[in-house]
Amino acid sequence: MLRLMLLRHAKSSWPTGMLDAERPLSDRGEAAARLIGGYMAHHSLIPERVLCSPARRARDTWTGVLSSWPTPVDVVFDDRLYGATLQGIVSIVRDQEDAIRTLLVLGHNPGLQEAAEWLIAAGDVEQRERLREKFSAAALAVIDFALDKWSNVHERSGRLERYVTPRTIAAATS
Repeated sequence: MLRLMLLRHAKSSWPTGMLDAERPLSDRGEAAARLIGGYMAHHSLIPERVLCSPARRARDTWTGVLSSWPTPVDVVFDDRLYGATLQGIVSIVRDQEDAIRTLLVLGHNPGLQEAAEWLIAAGDVEQRERLREKFSAAALAVIDFALDKWSNVHERSGRLERYVTPRTIAAATS
């Protein structure tokens, strides 16, 4: 079995005159990154490898997520993830070594949402509908595949194991 986790960067700010790739996280985004990282650690959702967009908001999200994890994880900052389309994301995933069984892709919309929708064939109907409605900032989709090679990942080959957002995590803990 393979597990792919898709994580959208947390809420960013956009100061006047700043280039898109250099946008930092907002205070809310920093808190959300730490929250989702804590959730992932608590639920044993620690990947073997992380592929992260080099955009500052994605790198800052990664820093926040990692701050809640017990040990460091192999991270690759991949330029192809900045602005990646559905096809680009799937291509990057398919290129992964088969020895890696759990993979986290940290990037941007609309590519992440489109990739999730394209890959998912089954799973909780309510969660699938929430994902289709909006892949929120700092949202996490966990998709399981009954496959043994990343190169075999194809349309509707995955099962949505869970879809969580900082808001749903906060609601569940209050």
